Amino acid sequence: MKAMRLFTLTALLALSVAIPASAARRKASIKVINQSKWEIHELYLSPASSHHWGPDQLEDQVLGKGESIKLTNIDCNRYDIKVVDEDGDECVIEDQQLCGEALYWKITDKALLACENENED
Repeated sequence: MKAMRLFTLTALLALSVAIPASAARRKASIKVINQSKWEIHELYLSPASSHHWGPDQLEDQVLGKGESIKLTNIDCNRYDIKVVDEDGDECVIEDQQLCGEALYWKITDKALLACENENED
């Protein structure tokens, strides 16, 4: 009987630890829309708490002016997003929420020009 109670307690503890871990791994699909006047040739994600960029989300694709791409199976998180335009200019937009109510993310002239101004300083 004592062994059965110990087994039950151990199972309940394991279950209570597993539930929050799986909840933290929610996945999202995000539509990235290029509303800028530049083509985007590369797009990288990095969790905002990390300094390592993941793979190029566009792979061999180019995100043209007015085009969009859907990124699937993205971990719900806050991300820094690096885009590289047709001239090779890099822009990092920091701390963007990609999940929950954020079903799309827009690349705008304003965001890209802000990066360009920061790089000139």
